[in-house]
Amino acid sequence: MFKGLIGRKVGMTQIFDDNGIARPVTVIEAGPCYVTQIKTKENDGYSSVQIGFEEVKPKRLTRGQMGHLERNNLPPLRILREFRTKSPGVAEGDALDVAIFEAGERVDVVGVSKGKGFAGVVKRHHFGGGPATHGQSDRQRAPGSMGAGTTPGRIFKGKPGPGRMGNERVTSSNVRVVLVDPERNLIAVDGSVPGPKGGMVVIKAARKH
Repeated sequence: MFKGLIGRKVGMTQIFDDNGIARPVTVIEAGPCYVTQIKTKENDGYSSVQIGFEEVKPKRLTRGQMGHLERNNLPPLRILREFRTKSPGVAEGDALDVAIFEAGERVDVVGVSKGKGFAGVVKRHHFGGGPATHGQSDRQRAPGSMGAGTTPGRIFKGKPGPGRMGNERVTSSNVRVVLVDPERNLIAVDGSVPGPKGGMVVIKAARKH
């Protein structure tokens, strides 16, 4: 059966396990989500389930977006995401909440990491930097020479260097579900997940076990 939710990161806290050990967990407010569309290989070339999350005022959406949701009598939803799946097990218009997951289950949490702005190579790629002595005055955190001589006479594409750091799609793989609270639409997972407080995250069944 299809397992996937969209939510927002609430923050981190700790939970004491059965042995009295404090475990850091991330609390996520996930759902209720609605199945807005089911794509099939026959009609669309691939199989997936599209779900929506976070109700908004109708004026926040375009007519096309409203028409897409009104086909199944769904409320205006801010966020739509697709999940690839071979066997959906759900129908358009269905509501999904955190009860589809259970404690102890393994999931993947996808989010956008915090943006750090422009960063140098030491912070961004953990370069060692130059020597701290032998007369150097301003080369300690510099990348140093990265040329390759006459052949090829240029820097290859993809070479690590300074630039924008963070603000990238990141997946926390195979994290354990610690707590499920359907009454408050909360789910807690072991450890940290990408993104700031209030950031949007996607929760889906783990691909790697």
